[in-house]
Amino acid sequence: MMVLFLRHADAEDARSSDFDRKLTPKGLEQSEKVGKFCARNGLKPDVILASPLVRAQETAHGVSKKLGDVEIITENALACGMTPESCVDLLRGYQKFGMVMLVGHEPDFGECIAHLSGMKNSSQICVRKASLTAIDLANNFNAGVLEFFMPSRLM
Repeated sequence: MMVLFLRHADAEDARSSDFDRKLTPKGLEQSEKVGKFCARNGLKPDVILASPLVRAQETAHGVSKKLGDVEIITENALACGMTPESCVDLLRGYQKFGMVMLVGHEPDFGECIAHLSGMKNSSQICVRKASLTAIDLANNFNAGVLEFFMPSRLM
């Protein structure tokens, strides 16, 4: 299984609730840029799993639109505070798919990427907004291979 980690795109700084923060115009452009990059490079996931937070949902929809409306499933496990263990549990439920995209948050994604690729120190990984990271798990949730780590500005 190939897992694509996409941190949400640029979002508003302040809202009455962190849950309701929307993408900025820059963030909307970033999400479309990621979708175009994926389409150009044959990275069409079978499903997109997204955090329920508004900024992650909007990012997922921007990408899905550019990929021909890939199905988006809201997964509460992807909300802020996801652990590497809960990430593995989530992915096990989707291992029938060849490629899955997760849209969520930092620092959760840095910790999950480090764990899935066998790194000991997750503090060395900083996933920037609208960055795309690919890990090939090859059905081994303990020793995945980091395929690439692409910031949106290079897409």
